Amino acid sequence: MRDFQFPGRSPVRATQAMAATSHPLATLAAVDMLRSGGNAMDAAVCAAAVQAVVEPQSTGIGGDCFVLYCPNGQSEVVAFNGSGRAPAAAQAEWYLDRGYEELPGFGPHAVTVPGAIDAWCRLLGDHGRKGIDAALAPAIRYAEQGYVVHDRVAFDWADSAALLADDEHAARIFLSDGKAPKAGDLHRQPQLAETLRIVSNRGRGGFYEGEVADDLVSRLSALGGLHTLEDFAATTGDYVKPVGTSYRGYDVHQMPPNNQGLTALIMLNVLSGFSLGSLEPNGAERLHLEIEAGRLAYQDRDDFIGDQNHVHVPVEELLSRSHADRLRAAIDPERAMTHLPRLELQPSDTVYISVVDRDRNAVSFINSTFHSFGSGVVGPRTGVVLQNRGSSFRLTAGHPNRIAPGKRPMHTIMPGMVTAKGRAVMPFGVMGGGYQPFGHVHLLTNMIDFGMDPQEALDAPRVFYKQDAVEAERGIPARTLGGLRERGHHVSIAAEPHGGGQLVLIDWDKGTLTGASDPRKDGCALGY
Repeated sequence: MRDFQFPGRSPVRATQAMAATSHPLATLAAVDMLRSGGNAMDAAVCAAAVQAVVEPQSTGIGGDCFVLYCPNGQSEVVAFNGSGRAPAAAQAEWYLDRGYEELPGFGPHAVTVPGAIDAWCRLLGDHGRKGIDAALAPAIRYAEQGYVVHDRVAFDWADSAALLADDEHAARIFLSDGKAPKAGDLHRQPQLAETLRIVSNRGRGGFYEGEVADDLVSRLSALGGLHTLEDFAATTGDYVKPVGTSYRGYDVHQMPPNNQGLTALIMLNVLSGFSLGSLEPNGAERLHLEIEAGRLAYQDRDDFIGDQNHVHVPVEELLSRSHADRLRAAIDPERAMTHLPRLELQPSDTVYISVVDRDRNAVSFINSTFHSFGSGVVGPRTGVVLQNRGSSFRLTAGHPNRIAPGKRPMHTIMPGMVTAKGRAVMPFGVMGGGYQPFGHVHLLTNMIDFGMDPQEALDAPRVFYKQDAVEAERGIPARTLGGLRERGHHVSIAAEPHGGGQLVLIDWDKGTLTGASDPRKDGCALGY
């Protein structure tokens, strides 16, 4: 239990249903959907649609999603890959012949065909009680009538003003006199409202065919992109088999490659050989082990993860006990490793949604346009912000993540699910681009090894290793920073918080639900 003399908030507790998102309007929309007869999948898609309007820097219908789902709270996990693919004309040689050394971070060549709308429609058709029209109704209302810009949204929006100014259509929609809106300002997106209304009426075809697809492809083509109407029409998501590992009696499930979820599982396997619970939760000893396990796991990520429809990823070997033993043996509890390559990891903006309904359908749902405002390319007539997932591709010959026609890039957004004893225990997620595997592990070990309640586990201060240095949030104690430096780490104070997260914990014995939402974002958990 938290110390009530310090700032913070309690977890949210209920019996019937619970939703947790990074924005209050999205959480409220999810709860309204649940109370009106929708189930957890209806609520998750509804919340994602609202966030596509009210968190435009983080997500949108021009992005992708991944979903883990436990029907009726059983331990069998359904996984859906709603990530988009490179255009059919996207050959690595095309870029190399034109002098590219890497895929651009922004602009048309960073854009993969969005997979979110296809995924939403498919998931609602297969697992929802209501249709896409009901799920999109609140989002349409906010886009048309306006919404109040929240504080974290405004913080991120301001950082993207230069990117938005580079695209005349982005600037028209998202800037006023060249400036981002401030917290408390009212913002409207009438063009996006009309686009959502088209999808509401026509379903998937309303996005991937007709005037919406024509607007997006025309804009990309005008900027030099390789996308075609055929690329959009061919877009389809896939049900896939999740990957998982066991950690101290709990089964942890992640999306398979092309998703980076495997990285978190490798970290857990390595850390399972250490007695973390005997250490100080915010001490140098614990964080050093976490950092070193992460550095090893991220090296595996960068070396092996790609689209399994195009390359072989040795999943079983990477999750094997022998591989974890080899990695663990490389860790010195008293000294940072010096032989590993530099980790070029970047944060990103994402929304994560956790929902459990009265039937204990449990949904772990994540949606994103990657970096803030994605590629910076916006449909002139539709108001759709297009993602920049293509920037994750490589051009290096033989690399598993090398760009190819119809290939999916290595993807950072990763929903998580915990099961035990034949039942769902916790849909959870931690946002933040490359930080996400690290965040998943930090959250889980906070709860499992250190006994923190869900809100405490999210509130706890974080570190992240990237570009050869440890970036520590201001909540990390000074003595811990000193202990990390003594072990050879270069340590700096993070300029921005690491990620954000949500979860819903199911207690089957008591018949209760406990929700939590990260204070690093604007959101909340609500239940009834």
